[in-house]
Amino acid sequence: MDENFDEQNKLPELKLDAKQAQGFLSFFKTLPNDPRAVRFFDRRDYYTAHGENATFIAKTYYRTTTALRKLGSGSNGLSSVSVNKNMFETITRDLLLERTDHTLELYEGSGSNWRLVKSASPGNLSSFEDVLFANNEMQDTPVVVALLPNFRENGCTVGFSYVDLTKRILGLAEFLDDSHFTNVESALVALGCKECLLPLESGKSSECRTLSDALTRCGVMVTERKKTEFKARDLVQDLGRLVKGSIEPVRDLVSGFEFAPAALGALLSYAELLAVEGNYGNYSICRYNLGSYMRLDSAAMRALNVLESKTDANKNFSLFGLMNRTCTAGMGKRLLHMWLKQPLLDVSEINSRLDLVQAFVEDTELRQDLRQHLRRISDIERLMRNIQRTRAGLQHIVKLYQSSIRVPHIKSALEKYDGQFSSLIKERYLDPFELLTDDDHSNKFIALVETSVDLDQLENGEYMISPSYDDALATLKSEQESLERQIHNLHKQTAFDLDLPVDKALKLDKGTQFGHVFRITKKEEPKVRKKLSTQFIVLETRKDGVKFTNTKLKKLGDQYQKVLEEYKNCQKELVNRVVQTTATFSEVFEHLAGFLSELDVLLSFADLASSCPTPYTRPRITPPDVGDIVLEGSRHPCVEAQDWVNFIPNDCRLVRGKSWFQIITGPNMGGKSTFIRQVGVNILMAQVGCFVPCEKASISVRDCIFARVGAGDCQLRGVSTFMQEMLETASILKGATENSLVIIDELGRGTSTYDGFGLAWAICEHIVEAIKAPTLFATHFHELTALAHENGNYELQKKQIVGVANYHVSAHIDSSSRKLTMLYKVEPGACDQSFGIHVAEFANFPESVVALAREKAAELEDFSPTSIISTDAGQEQEGSKRKRGYDADDISRGAAKAHKFLKEFAELPLETMDLKQALQQVTKLKDDLQKDANNSEWLQQFF
Repeated sequence: MDENFDEQNKLPELKLDAKQAQGFLSFFKTLPNDPRAVRFFDRRDYYTAHGENATFIAKTYYRTTTALRKLGSGSNGLSSVSVNKNMFETITRDLLLERTDHTLELYEGSGSNWRLVKSASPGNLSSFEDVLFANNEMQDTPVVVALLPNFRENGCTVGFSYVDLTKRILGLAEFLDDSHFTNVESALVALGCKECLLPLESGKSSECRTLSDALTRCGVMVTERKKTEFKARDLVQDLGRLVKGSIEPVRDLVSGFEFAPAALGALLSYAELLAVEGNYGNYSICRYNLGSYMRLDSAAMRALNVLESKTDANKNFSLFGLMNRTCTAGMGKRLLHMWLKQPLLDVSEINSRLDLVQAFVEDTELRQDLRQHLRRISDIERLMRNIQRTRAGLQHIVKLYQSSIRVPHIKSALEKYDGQFSSLIKERYLDPFELLTDDDHSNKFIALVETSVDLDQLENGEYMISPSYDDALATLKSEQESLERQIHNLHKQTAFDLDLPVDKALKLDKGTQFGHVFRITKKEEPKVRKKLSTQFIVLETRKDGVKFTNTKLKKLGDQYQKVLEEYKNCQKELVNRVVQTTATFSEVFEHLAGFLSELDVLLSFADLASSCPTPYTRPRITPPDVGDIVLEGSRHPCVEAQDWVNFIPNDCRLVRGKSWFQIITGPNMGGKSTFIRQVGVNILMAQVGCFVPCEKASISVRDCIFARVGAGDCQLRGVSTFMQEMLETASILKGATENSLVIIDELGRGTSTYDGFGLAWAICEHIVEAIKAPTLFATHFHELTALAHENGNYELQKKQIVGVANYHVSAHIDSSSRKLTMLYKVEPGACDQSFGIHVAEFANFPESVVALAREKAAELEDFSPTSIISTDAGQEQEGSKRKRGYDADDISRGAAKAHKFLKEFAELPLETMDLKQALQQVTKLKDDLQKDANNSEWLQQFF
């Protein structure tokens, strides 16, 4: 919020007399206490908020409590704040689109009689859409989810349902979930959920706390409802009214679930879908399949910067901001938003999207032509929703008409394409457009508008029904014109009688409180005073002149007013009829909107791929169990788009059995984090169906991207940085499969060096041996690079570690000046030294501190891979304490014990324990490990 509010955000004056104030105070006391509700009261010229809401608004939006006023006196006084229209719209947008912790209510009335006229929540914006999207496009479709968790010994079965109020879709799902609710989290991310209904729990169990944490991570508002609302009774009957088509498939779908129908029942009641007749027969229902799309949790969405954030310095900071080059009003943006949250898994569907993007990249003329037409397409989905809810006027109908007449131009542009993908374009767009634009579909609607709407009046900004559309309207129109002519003739006659020039001296005013009247200036009045007093009736004398009339003008004016009123009523009736007829085309426009927004997003991908300084390339896609992940000359799309960056590309070769697990070392700020993130972003872009910023790319489809990149404290939930790191890593260990991609950056830094290293080693080993997922692991534990040396050196726990490779980001130190230069190239092999002290020099540390740091580091650090694994057990090693030799059997025994400890630690249900229990369990595990260390010298070094 801008701190310096300009004139338009000035504080309106709170104007209430004692009686009105008393009446309002008595009403306000009757309102139920709801800490989440922000209540506004419409006072016609301005709005007010009271009590705790007033304090919240004053502090959050005005940034000062001096904006508060007292309503009433003494102990009955109520804190109040007044808000003008602009400020009301700003607060509404912030509460419903940015934050997820409040609902909004608007009351109208006076004295002690007030009624709730509008209410909304982040998941249900419909009643405030006119305020929220008057000047902005709707770029995301809010979804409300209801969850019914059923906790059992072997996990939790979740009954899951959702409603998308913009697209009018209902969904059901039921699945088993782990203690971290990873499936729930990925479903919430994929659907873009803004609000979640949960049954009101009498005792807050630890499982429910974990679920609540998962919802908080996704930025979802939790709305608790009574358990009695989660019921499936009469659900099929209710759905029969809402869902288009026959009831049999609906009954079959619902009967296949145990808990999801009850969740859907709660959702129907909360969203009040049955209260609006416009919803009847317009919803579709489907089974939501968790395995249909790549799973992404909130940590991965943040790490890969998929969606926009308030902290972005510019639009290219996020993948959405960079890829959003859509032209349609809102529809394309919303579809892109959805695609980025739901990357595809089906190879043929990904290739189908890539084929279309390739067609548009190769044919520049076609791309530019289509984008030019799409710029004139309105938000068809929202227009149809308003029409079905009978909130629409002729303006909405005309916008739909203007969009409809663009479709044949889009179709003819596509028909000109004769490249290698012409059959795909025909099947995907031309055939459906052919059907949707025939005389039974959109052409019929175009004909309706052209006969019913007076299109000539649009130039004057008037939306009117054409008089020729209806006989009664035509009769009223001719009566109106006849009366206008008679009044005009009377005006001329009166000017002649008074000897005054028409319009210059004698003016005719209409629409005043007196209806039609004559007006002359005060300067002219003395010339005609005598005639005025005898032949006319003077109505008023003011600065702007003298207004007068006569019986003839009064009679004609009254007749005109009556005919005009009848004409307006007839217009209104006919507009309603046209709106109702247009509503019958909902299915046509639904399909049309789908095809146009898809075309818009694919053209947006093509525009991005061809307009970048270094063009993007088409990736080769292989099934998850086939092929490797090879990105040659890959770049980070968002970083290279920044003005100040000259990006250095890097190769990434994740090859099965050779470099499937990569340990990346190197200096801070050397590009490790950017590199591992860009691999994730490239794979995500490819599976969305977009070209990628590489010279050449081959990608084996991934079912999930797990990212453990950076962690912040969550003290409000009693979770430290390290605990947050462990929780995120635990969800990777439980949720990742061999078909996932794992990205881990700097694991194990939040505890002691040895503990952190031990954890990092065991986690690496578990991913390599048990999960077998391709992994990029950036670390400062140089000792971890020894994992790669085990590829052929010796057997650990009778298993050979295969597929681990070392890479490092290179840096150059000038031998004379000792200056560090980052080269940002990723090269094979481990990093041979640490650069932390050089980075401290970059940060202008005092020279004495840097010198002491060098001295201490020299005493402690003497690393080589053989310090952990000695190929010759008898070899004597000299130097510091860390440089000791251990035989292979000793390491094998110790590592097995360490592995057991870490496995048991990873399985601890930390999220369900309080701090005391957790510490007791961890201490016990540590003591057991210390006892086991007695017969392993290698293990003893960690204590």
